[in-house]
Amino acid sequence: MAVPKRKVTGAKRGMRRSHDRLQGECYIEDKDSGELRRPHHIDLKTGKYRGRQVIEPKDD
Repeated sequence: MAVPKRKVTGAKRGMRRSHDRLQGECYIEDKDSGELRRPHHIDLKTGKYRGRQVIEPKDD
């Protein structure tokens, strides 16, 4: 059975856990419409993705 030879310090434990935190939602401002949207997602207001019309614009 594998048993650690020494106690893992708090610093090492913290370094290992440093990437386990939850990331906040990321939003960017669309260049064309100025609306906030997720990166690499279609802008639902205009229906465009990377300058191309992908879907019909959503009517509110």
